[in-house]
Amino acid sequence: MVNETLARYSDWTYGAAVVIYVFAMVFALIEQAYTKPRRVRAEARQLATVGGPAVVETPKVPVGRPERGRADRIGRMGASLLILGVLLHFMSIVLRGVATERPPWGNMYEYMTLVTFVAMATWVVLMRKFPVRRVSAFVLLPVVILMFLGGTVLYANAAPVVPALQSYWMVVHVTAAASASGLFLVPGVASILYLVRTKYDKDDGKFTRIGPRLPEADVLDRLAYRTTIIAFPVFTFGVICGAIWAESAWGRFWGWDPKETVAFVAWVVYAAYLHSRATAGWRGRRAALINILGFAGTVFNLFFVNLVSTGLHSYAGVS
Repeated sequence: MVNETLARYSDWTYGAAVVIYVFAMVFALIEQAYTKPRRVRAEARQLATVGGPAVVETPKVPVGRPERGRADRIGRMGASLLILGVLLHFMSIVLRGVATERPPWGNMYEYMTLVTFVAMATWVVLMRKFPVRRVSAFVLLPVVILMFLGGTVLYANAAPVVPALQSYWMVVHVTAAASASGLFLVPGVASILYLVRTKYDKDDGKFTRIGPRLPEADVLDRLAYRTTIIAFPVFTFGVICGAIWAESAWGRFWGWDPKETVAFVAWVVYAAYLHSRATAGWRGRRAALINILGFAGTVFNLFFVNLVSTGLHSYAGVS
């Protein structure tokens, strides 16, 4: 039995979260525009031309509370809105679950809601660990697009799930798969920004407007790597649980269903990324490209395999 009132409240909080995310993205873009780019390389070259060492002296900062400029104040406002959006996002998931009396990820709309929530919650945590707040708009943009598609094209009314999904394995497998997909979104965006930043560092004529306003390349590289380290075991656990559930439901652990195949390919790509970083010492552009390739496989599995191809996973629209 579905509680229509709570389901309606869930839809309202979902819509409110999307609106708040849009405002947070606007504030992040304003902060990005007002942030003064650092011209370290240019100053270093000027010192080198006069025969001095190519070292830039760091200006002394007075002791006490630092002065906050306009960009910083706007960025803090955007971060506050982002946190508010995450809380509303979480509330919409809880209300949907209470309304349907089941785990609220039984269709593509609910699955997309969980994926985007995990991505946003992860980004809020990372903003406290890395100086990346001013690039929040680049993470918010795909999240807002996914949530808009989820709330319009993929929307489904609150209802019980089909009998095939009435299993405790849905809680374990789908939770792990959706959480891993949300986590992978962050390093995917970070790797793309890393390529932009390194391209600007090597050639001042490329990305001159956005390049100097991005975090340092090393920061983006470490963020992508550390987030992938956390996401990969979760993804692996989800794949293993899916195989166990498949044996229980369909009588085989693996059948090269389109979704299983693409998930395996993405797993291999991410495994290659982590292995190359740990053993061969691959860093920089090559590692970022591998990470982006894995993220592309995740997105392909999320949309094309679920919505276009036909297979054993097509009946539910979830992994």
